Amino acid sequence: MSDAETAAGPGAPRGGPDQLDEALRATLFTQSAVGLGVLDPQLRLVRANSLFEGEDVGEYIGHRFTEAFRLDDPDGTEQLMKRVLAGEGPARDRLVRGRLRRIPGDREFLVSVYRLDGPGGPVAPALGLLAAVVDVTERQRARARNAALTAVRDAVGGSLDVAATCRSFADALVPGFADLAVVEVVDDVLRGADPPVGPLPPGTPLRRAASGRCDAVRDTAEGEGEGEGEGEGGARDRSAGVTRRLAARTPYALATTDLRARLVPLGPDNPWPATDPDGARAVAETGAHSLIVVPLTLRGAVLGLVSLYRCGAAEPFDEDDVSLAVSAATRAALGIDNARRYEREHIIASTIQRRLLPQAERQQAAVDTAHVLLPGRDSGCWFDTIALSGARTALVVGGVAGEGLQSAIAMGQLRTVIQALAGLDLEPEEVLARLKDTADRLADERAALPPADALQSEPMSAGCVYGVYDPFTRTCTVARAGHPAPLIVGPDGRAVALDVPEGPGLFSTDSALFAPATVTLEVGSLLAFCTAELLSGDRAAERITETLARPGRSLQQLGDDIVYALPDDTRSAGAALLLARTGTVSDHLVATWDLAQDPTTPATARVLVRDRLQGWGLDEDTVEATELIVSELVTNAVRYGTPPLRLRLLLDSTLTCEVHDGSPASPHLRHARTVDEGGRGLFIVSRLASHWGARHGPDGKVLWTEQDLPEDERNGAKGERNGAVGER
Repeated sequence: MSDAETAAGPGAPRGGPDQLDEALRATLFTQSAVGLGVLDPQLRLVRANSLFEGEDVGEYIGHRFTEAFRLDDPDGTEQLMKRVLAGEGPARDRLVRGRLRRIPGDREFLVSVYRLDGPGGPVAPALGLLAAVVDVTERQRARARNAALTAVRDAVGGSLDVAATCRSFADALVPGFADLAVVEVVDDVLRGADPPVGPLPPGTPLRRAASGRCDAVRDTAEGEGEGEGEGEGGARDRSAGVTRRLAARTPYALATTDLRARLVPLGPDNPWPATDPDGARAVAETGAHSLIVVPLTLRGAVLGLVSLYRCGAAEPFDEDDVSLAVSAATRAALGIDNARRYEREHIIASTIQRRLLPQAERQQAAVDTAHVLLPGRDSGCWFDTIALSGARTALVVGGVAGEGLQSAIAMGQLRTVIQALAGLDLEPEEVLARLKDTADRLADERAALPPADALQSEPMSAGCVYGVYDPFTRTCTVARAGHPAPLIVGPDGRAVALDVPEGPGLFSTDSALFAPATVTLEVGSLLAFCTAELLSGDRAAERITETLARPGRSLQQLGDDIVYALPDDTRSAGAALLLARTGTVSDHLVATWDLAQDPTTPATARVLVRDRLQGWGLDEDTVEATELIVSELVTNAVRYGTPPLRLRLLLDSTLTCEVHDGSPASPHLRHARTVDEGGRGLFIVSRLASHWGARHGPDGKVLWTEQDLPEDERNGAKGERNGAVGER
């Protein structure tokens, strides 16, 4: 054994160090899976292995590294290599972008650069650099696909608005996956119809719901909005709403025929653009060269179409991209269908709500009113003005929490009940107590639904505020159930305090009593009954009261001003606002007499009534009917009531007669038999009057009747009332 072999040891490879180095270099440059290149101090390639399959190594030798790989940022890469050459240490795994000579498209490389030291070591000038290059294009593409799909999953489905869902979908794919994305939805679907079962026939209208493009796509704003072309580039949603008809014998039509995605290279030799010249023009203007068309389908129904484009120097789509596009479109179709279903239910609920609310402003005896109803997610808001006996007016605002059909239905039920209760002349706190009894029964009915019914587990929540304004005492009595108290502003612009104890919500389990609050108002005061949404936010109550204090504004203008100042989220949620300006009944339209508790009083009352009604110019039929009504009511009060006895006539759109006495006992309507000598008084009254009833107070009761007036007399009374209102 030689001395050299003995020194190296028995396990050392045969051959000297030079032979080992040569074998190592040969192996690295012929068998390495990593591209290797040796650069001289001028950064030119002097040796390289077969860097990439299909590439000729000889084409790279003698070229600068940045030129050989046609890097996007050659200056930055050369500066990095010069620092390594100067001895600042190696650079590892730097991601650069460039292009190969024989492989089309942009590529991404991981580059590591090492200094080749000469015999003098690190302090001596370097012999050159060793560059290790790994093509990570496919790895980066896979990562980009995963990122795009994750973005779609995160962005799509969070909104119940079709347009917002489509915008989120386009934004998730551009620019990470596509340079241009266009989302179209079948026009009938956007109008609330069920999606048609595929295939779609040619000529089906498609409406663009969203579009997005990257900055590299040429701006084609001149062509956008002109009509029916597919693939117009442009800023996001600039052309949203454009409708086109599905052209036959195009990739778009084929994708909606067999419900399969299409990968379509775009070029001058494509035959189909002849049938869709507008689409061909738009493709040429954007520089698109690769297209994926995916139908938006769900359970065999077609909701729309997604068109994805790559333009300019971008890598064309491949089959892996098609798989991602199909997965993303499936997610988008589910989100769009959920939004469509919600939108349809919201439209139905809003329609029901609108039909259940007052259809016209109701003229009240001594109150001017106006309302604002903001449509939005909340379909359970309601308001009402109810004419009560004695020229009083009930003002109501309420809301059922939630959205959709069930909230609208519950709102209609509660509104109907409160109208019926208001007609019984109950005090506000008693109205809410009985309304809560009804709400409790509705909650019990829902709880009794089968467990499989999704509605059974949904909680119910509602609130209501109920106020009654009396123009003769100028008082407003208010009670509330889980609802904000009304805001009041006097005629001088100052806020009027109204401390109304808050009662339990209508569907709550709290059994606390409702307590009213009464405030005396100056003529011309403003009341604002509003849902809780209007009072949310910083200084909401102060903002509304300041708006109500503006002089010279009509009620409708004040309502509009309040809406203008609302935060955006309030407008999207929906709200109700009822404004009322208080007044009094004109002395010309009221007649009041204090009567004696005497058997001759009915005859006296008939004389007083005839004289007053003739002074108002009412016809003889109305005068005679009123005489008989007053005679029966006064006779009943003289026989069964207690002092004081008072008679009042009120002329408005109807003629009201009121007889007050100090007894709390109420008469009852009886159907007298033929041989009975009495019991016909209230029966006669009920036949002559359109409405009648009794209301109770701390000092007794009032029996009242209302008579409809002929058209000419009603108009005359209305003119006198309007003149009196104008004096307020």
